[in-house]
Amino acid sequence: MKKGAIFDMDGTLFDSEKIYQKSWIATAESHGKNNGVELAAKVSGSSEANCRRLIHEFYPEVDVDKFFMQVVNTAVEVFKNGVPMMPGVPEILKFFKENGVKMAIASSSSIEVINRNIERANIEKYFDAVVSGDDVENGKPAPDIFLKAAEKINLPATDCYVFEDSFNGIRGAYAAGCAPIMIPDTVQPNDEIRKICAGIYPSMIDALKFFEKN
Repeated sequence: MKKGAIFDMDGTLFDSEKIYQKSWIATAESHGKNNGVELAAKVSGSSEANCRRLIHEFYPEVDVDKFFMQVVNTAVEVFKNGVPMMPGVPEILKFFKENGVKMAIASSSSIEVINRNIERANIEKYFDAVVSGDDVENGKPAPDIFLKAAEKINLPATDCYVFEDSFNGIRGAYAAGCAPIMIPDTVQPNDEIRKICAGIYPSMIDALKFFEKN
């Protein structure tokens, strides 16, 4: 077993990716666009900068700032009621902690959102480091955020698993030299993603079962 585990947040630790996806689609529809599903898939796991670039690419005529903030604010309204953790998350965090595995979060979300979520869920004690999208120049699918997370827990990237639900996250983890593990949420792996994953599990519960046996 490797000595480090790096976790994405939305759609991996918390059941929040579906909320963001719905927010992207609803915002696109409010602007009279019918291809919001395609945009939502493209931005999944991306940094804010990449999200803004894609908004402009899809809809050159819209105000990017207003569009992006509408997406964020729509999701935030839902999050006020709390964000549930994905099944198996508390158990796998406890397992890694008990087995001396260092853990970090590498999320494109802001540090404020990350901290709020993990504190509400009472899981902040498990993480040795937190890296947000604001901490790196290039967001996912670039490897920067995973390299930074590995550095913060004093391990080479090659000695770290990365748990992700998005294509952009898996690509970034692979580029960093980590061992990408996909826990699919809103998208299922394609042939490209299957080739670069060290493991693919239906849920964090299934991933935990694998680590317990190995």
